[in-house]
Amino acid sequence: MDLDRQIQTLIEKAPRDGSTPQILEAIAPALLLLAQQLQHLDYFILQTANGSWAVKVLSNLKQPGAEKKAIYAFPTFKDASKAATAAFPAGDRAVPVPLPVTHILFQILALETIDSIVFFETPGSVETGTEVTREQVQKLIGVYLQQYRSNPNSNSGNLPPDIA
Repeated sequence: MDLDRQIQTLIEKAPRDGSTPQILEAIAPALLLLAQQLQHLDYFILQTANGSWAVKVLSNLKQPGAEKKAIYAFPTFKDASKAATAAFPAGDRAVPVPLPVTHILFQILALETIDSIVFFETPGSVETGTEVTREQVQKLIGVYLQQYRSNPNSNSGNLPPDIA
């Protein structure tokens, strides 16, 4: 599914609460801009048995005690499966779930405890990835929301104040 169709699907599946579809339309350019910087249209996220995304706690070797929480996005099912096997002992389970890249980027807004998503771009390699921080997504979306709020033709009076 191409990026434009991914955005359209997000909008179509949004709750019909009077503002969410309009907000998604307003922030769509931000999601597209971020997604265009990545190499794949879909990534595999590890999902635990309770339906949540598997979180990796990363430590900074240069700053002991400094940690951040990340979600890994893999380019192939095989890469995600290999990571799931390595990361979870036999009793625990995580399964690779394919998701459109724009949906992953949108979800980082709702995942308040997550600092970033690391997108691995090269199949078979988890040595380097592209990190997209929650802060980056919030700032970029904030620019588009500000434009939306300042447009007198928008229905921005229905916007929740804490959207970004």
